[in-house]
Amino acid sequence: MKRRLFSKMLLAAGLWPVFQKKPTINTVTGSIQASKLGLTLVHEHLLVDFIGADKISPERWLRQAVVAKMLPYLQTLRRLGVQTLIDCTPAYLGRDPLVLKELSEKSGVNILTNTGYYGASNDKFLPAHARTETADQLADRWVAEFEHGIEGTGIRPAFLKIGVNPGPLSELHRKLVTAAARTHKRTGLTICSHTGPYVPAFEQLDVLKQEGVDPSAFVWVHAQGQHMAHYARAVREGAWVSLDGLDDKNVGQYAETLLLMKENRFLHRTLLSHDAGWYDPAQPDGGSIGRDYTVLFNQLMPQLNRKGFTKKDWKQILVENPVKAFFNDEL
Repeated sequence: MKRRLFSKMLLAAGLWPVFQKKPTINTVTGSIQASKLGLTLVHEHLLVDFIGADKISPERWLRQAVVAKMLPYLQTLRRLGVQTLIDCTPAYLGRDPLVLKELSEKSGVNILTNTGYYGASNDKFLPAHARTETADQLADRWVAEFEHGIEGTGIRPAFLKIGVNPGPLSELHRKLVTAAARTHKRTGLTICSHTGPYVPAFEQLDVLKQEGVDPSAFVWVHAQGQHMAHYARAVREGAWVSLDGLDDKNVGQYAETLLLMKENRFLHRTLLSHDAGWYDPAQPDGGSIGRDYTVLFNQLMPQLNRKGFTKKDWKQILVENPVKAFFNDEL
């Protein structure tokens, strides 16, 4: 049940004053008021390990080395006004809540982590049990992380991260989406799905609706590069369109897309980020950072400001929308 519907029911029953409290969201250092997220980058990475689910282990990296390498990037973002970074590295791909906690504490940037499994890349990052367990069994695992914390750390996820391949959904990926839907119904966690093309995006929305989940709980991750008609359909259904592959080579494309989103009055369902990072344990000293975390501020913002973007537009995309998307409620 969506929170706003529940709120209306309490109000109608005369119980709202008893239950009313300010909404909170889980960060790696504890829960905060959702309204305190501030300027938010909704899709970034700090640590990623591509070795595969069957070989990955926290022993492949030194937490101190990851923190030393990545802290300066977060400090730069903090100086640019970023208050929250949403880390989208899922389990079996290098998710390390303790690294994120230390980085958050030392940088002053709120960091959100996730639960869920990543089925994209032809299932390389799925644990063996994801193939054999039912959707309900997978949901039980993810709900347990929400209720008790991740791997004994006490750090609770703020959203669901799943991933699917670019084409029509396989039965395995349909099961992941179903598990995410059932987890959402038990936790309220928003579902962020590595998706890309529109075909699996709308197939996932169909699964969610069949499971009784409102499309507003779904973030279409990596939606960039699709036709505006597909964005229109997603917005009409109530889903979130996440343009999250910004780098110094596609600034012009992003500017054009965002201007069209504004012209079509779609900014209220638009999210924006880089998919930047990250520390790679397979590379000496973690390797070099691929995408820069600052292109949005140093290149895209000036270009769009010259073309009529306003402070109100930026506040909507970078401050208001993340709260609505990840709390899955109205401000």
